[in-house]
Amino acid sequence: SCMLFWKCCIDDAFIVRGGYTNLRLAIIRQRYNPHGGAERFVTRAVASLSKLGTESTVIAREWQGERGDGRWIRCDPFYIGRVWRDWSFARAACHAVENGNFDLVQSHERIPCCDIYRAGDGVHAQWLHYRRQSLNPLQRIALSQSAFHRHVLGAERRLFASARLRAVICNSKMVRNQIEQWFPLVSDRLHVIYNGVDLDRFHPGVAREHRDAMRERLGIPDHANVLLFVGSGYERKGVKTLLDCVAQMRRGDIHLVIVGKDRHLSRYQAYAQSLGLKEKVIWAGPQNDVVPWYGLADVFVLPTLYDPFPNAALEAMACGLPVVISAQCGTAELVREDWNGFVCQDPGSLEELSTNLDKALARAQHLGCNARVSASSYGQQEMAQALVTLYASLRLPKNRAH
Repeated sequence: SCMLFWKCCIDDAFIVRGGYTNLRLAIIRQRYNPHGGAERFVTRAVASLSKLGTESTVIAREWQGERGDGRWIRCDPFYIGRVWRDWSFARAACHAVENGNFDLVQSHERIPCCDIYRAGDGVHAQWLHYRRQSLNPLQRIALSQSAFHRHVLGAERRLFASARLRAVICNSKMVRNQIEQWFPLVSDRLHVIYNGVDLDRFHPGVAREHRDAMRERLGIPDHANVLLFVGSGYERKGVKTLLDCVAQMRRGDIHLVIVGKDRHLSRYQAYAQSLGLKEKVIWAGPQNDVVPWYGLADVFVLPTLYDPFPNAALEAMACGLPVVISAQCGTAELVREDWNGFVCQDPGSLEELSTNLDKALARAQHLGCNARVSASSYGQQEMAQALVTLYASLRLPKNRAH
């Protein structure tokens, strides 16, 4: 159980030592893996916050990769199926919170035992609204009867109705507006704090460092135009639309590189082959280090149906790539049309996506320089400072009862 792990194994967790810690913060995230955008946010936030005197504890079911700064509490109760998985973790995590000595608890999951909820996954009700629009009547009925989606919707309602909830971190204005629409009672607790990017790691020089070697490795001609897609969950991210678009574009020198994973990968690969794109699409899978992949590309593209604020888009901009994304993507708030990229108002429009990609490729170098300028305002330090300012305004007395 989670409590047994806490009592027996806490000495094995890595704890930041030295100096006075001004704030004891618990961060709840069920699964950590180095490929996920939300997980990379946790790593960056913990590292940045530790420099500002915050002792962070991550409560998670499992953690892949290096743990970095802070300490880790493992909550891994038995489960079968997605609903039981999420319910059991929520129960165990809240048990750990009750027995911990935390000033503030920030959850990245829809769990009511938190002071702060980071809405990194947006509003589930909004995502289902968008998804229904692309389904036929029978598929809509199946979606409405899904036990998992009904569970998530219920958890979402309980979270926003929680008397303990004092603040909601929205990673875009889009998410803030959607929460106001679906849950107006928490409208006075919404705070927009954009994700932060490591500007030293993600920079325009990655093209000079990796472009030639990566293209040679993948068999991509030097003169080819390379579109880069980074994301997992291909249905929501719009991979089918992207494949259809590449198939109809008149440019004969386009290669599409897809970084990320999906449980239906073989289905998408077969579809790409049916479109005649077998030699044009490279399925790179998930990558521990995405930097070289940004270095080989000319344009970053993400025609997502719904994405609150993908780290990949901001990382691409920091690397000097123009971005072509949809209006249902929170990063669209950083895009100035024909200055650092383009926004597709209809993520399903092949004509709009194709036109914007053509324009981005034609002016890739100029737009990419401007994209780096835009990303430079969203470094990790800026994000950490905004978080610490919020925590300071919410901090409760140390003897607070959980």
